[in-house]
Amino acid sequence: MKIDGQAALVTGGASGLGEATARELARLGAKVAVLDRNVERARQVAADIGGSAHACDITDTASVEAALEAAAAAHGPARILMNVAGIGSAKRIVGKDGSAAPLEDFSKVITVNLIGTYNMSRLFAARCAKLDALDGKDGEGRGVMMFTASVAAFDGQVGQQAYSASKGGLVGMTLPMARDLAQYGIRVCTVAPGIFATPLLLELPEPVQQSLAASIPFPPRLGKPSEFAELACHIVTNGHLNGEVIRLDGALRMAPR
Repeated sequence: MKIDGQAALVTGGASGLGEATARELARLGAKVAVLDRNVERARQVAADIGGSAHACDITDTASVEAALEAAAAAHGPARILMNVAGIGSAKRIVGKDGSAAPLEDFSKVITVNLIGTYNMSRLFAARCAKLDALDGKDGEGRGVMMFTASVAAFDGQVGQQAYSASKGGLVGMTLPMARDLAQYGIRVCTVAPGIFATPLLLELPEPVQQSLAASIPFPPRLGKPSEFAELACHIVTNGHLNGEVIRLDGALRMAPR
């Protein structure tokens, strides 16, 4: 699918990997709706790229529907969805005081990362399935969506039970959703990034950043948000990519801790 001229949605688009993806889509000619709970920051990004900004809580159906309506009013029906919104977590099952980890912490991460992504995707897919198919010689279908997993889905570290489970759920959801939506010509892929130079990670002390970078086989540096964005956009333009999970990690395999 050609990106130029298409309406695109980016959740978590106000910062980090989501912001980089929104900027790359806009550079390639897409009409980008930046969706985020931090609507003020989303407006700043949208103003920079000539897009629109919309408050969106992916776990809340009414919030998602409102954002989809507003984005459609601004740019027309979307054919591209980049699911980047998510939260992190690290908590041992049994704490130092011998107490069990709060169930609420696990539930929150699953709710945002897995259920929220599914919620956003199902509502986007229902709208996209009603659009006319694109008239491409290779059968471009109707739309494309991407999930953002993590290498933690495969190499979860100590304390990452909730985060790994949520990202592993996205990995497991990729193929069946691609099969489910094939009848409508909507492709589904997932990117599983490794250690990237996001604003949150760049707040760590420099020695810690250097240590993390040194753990990556090649290239021995943190991933660039722009590299994530480039892959996300390649998924849109490569019509035969479907139902696939792609690790983007410099051959990193995480140690237990």
